[in-house]
Amino acid sequence: MTVLIDTAMWPAHGTVWAHVVSDSSLDELHAFAEANDLPRRSFDLDHYDVPERRVDDLIAAGAIQVTGRELVIRLRNSGLRVKARDRH
Repeated sequence: MTVLIDTAMWPAHGTVWAHVVSDSSLDELHAFAEANDLPRRSFDLDHYDVPERRVDDLIAAGAIQVTGRELVIRLRNSGLRVKARDRH
C-alpha cells in the first residue's frame, strides 16, 4: 500500500501540477485524497492532479515522492494505468 507523487512540472492554469497515484488500489488513492482534501474533480481515471503548492503537504501526509518515470512504471505494474488511447 503506497501512495506516490511525482515532481510538479506540468504547466496549466497559472501553476505547475504533480500527479498522485496508488500502486495498489483506487480505493486507497481515493481515501488518501479525501483525507487530504483533494477535490474529486481533480481525479483523472488513474491519478489525481495536484498543484505544486500541495506537494509538500501530501508528502508530509505519507505520499512518497518519485520521479515521473518511476510513477508511471509503478502505476503500470499495478494494473491501474489507463492508457492515453483509452481515455475519452
